Amino acid sequence: MSRRPGGLVTRTFLAATLCTLAALVSVLPSAARAEVPVAVRVIKGSRQGPPKIDPRLDDLRRQLSPLAYVRWEQVSEKRLDLDRGRTEFVELPDGDTAALTLQERHGDTVTFEVALTSRNTQSRLTVQKGQRIVHQVTGEKKGAALFLTVNAWP
Repeated sequence: MSRRPGGLVTRTFLAATLCTLAALVSVLPSAARAEVPVAVRVIKGSRQGPPKIDPRLDDLRRQLSPLAYVRWEQVSEKRLDLDRGRTEFVELPDGDTAALTLQERHGDTVTFEVALTSRNTQSRLTVQKGQRIVHQVTGEKKGAALFLTVNAWP
């Protein structure tokens, strides 16, 4: 007795293969998502003028108030999707660029590297989910400086 092409074994194999492919396709969209979504804001702190905090920075009021700068304004905001080892760039109003790279992730804790090539500086920042960090990225000029705020999983 010979088996004919397209018999039970072939159909079973084909059905199993199709089920496996369907399962893989259903997982791909979640695997394609970034490892860590991040909200990055460029803010400007100034020592000059009356004290004022941009209303868009209300969530940072407790972090900004103790600093030497009295006037705070949000310059820009950008959402980034970071994967480990991949660098994303944030333009600064002075023409410089800050590079943000996800270095490590352990559960809800992530470590970023912030680099400014024009100043030859690199800093490592570690934050937990729900935490925001404020990091100065330029030197002070005429009483003002630029900062990045980083919020993982905003």
